[in-house]
Amino acid sequence: MGELPFFRAHAALHPDHLWIWETSVYVDENQRTWLPVTIEVQPPRGGLQVLMRQEDVPLGEAMCPSLLAPCLLPSMWQLYPGRRYRGSDSSFWRIVYHIELSGMEDMLLEQLPDLEDE
Repeated sequence: MGELPFFRAHAALHPDHLWIWETSVYVDENQRTWLPVTIEVQPPRGGLQVLMRQEDVPLGEAMCPSLLAPCLLPSMWQLYPGRRYRGSDSSFWRIVYHIELSGMEDMLLEQLPDLEDE
């Protein structure tokens, strides 16, 4: 009988920062590129979820965030304690999961409601 393929999944280290580089491309502090592959609105509050995938893509010239088209996502995220990021727009994002599976790294972020809305 043939061997079944063995897949390993493990928790990955979270990037300390993610900066927008160009449209739909973010770069972390180690110059790894991250792509927002899906963005979903989560009812009933309308919060966002985004699946970020670490994927090597050739980088062009960095674009000034003010020259990019408007986007639902912040132009920068900074890692905060408690498995969350704070966006450049002061939004907070919970890390739902961050795994590496067969060399592919995925991180699902969920926007937290504003404290003012509570």
